[in-house]
Amino acid sequence: MNKLPKKPRNENLYKAILSLSTMDECMNFFDDLCTVSELMAMEQRYQVASCLNDGMIYNDILAETGASSATISRVNRSLQYGKGGYEVVFERLKENK
Repeated sequence: MNKLPKKPRNENLYKAILSLSTMDECMNFFDDLCTVSELMAMEQRYQVASCLNDGMIYNDILAETGASSATISRVNRSLQYGKGGYEVVFERLKENK
């Protein structure tokens, strides 16, 4: 699943994201960067990951998010076999509550 990119990644995008300070700045940046469909897909995948992290089952996640079973499965694979990005975010958000 975690195939190396064929081209080197452009770290400038990630540096730009890290430079954002507020929710409004972040939302405005992503609104400018992404199409509505791209944003909706990313937001849905994150919502699915949160539901899976909370222990929800596929049918309940499908009902809550509208995500397809393929999307839920793909996100679940990322949670199980990915690089740990979701886990870092979930832990940091839990710490900042």
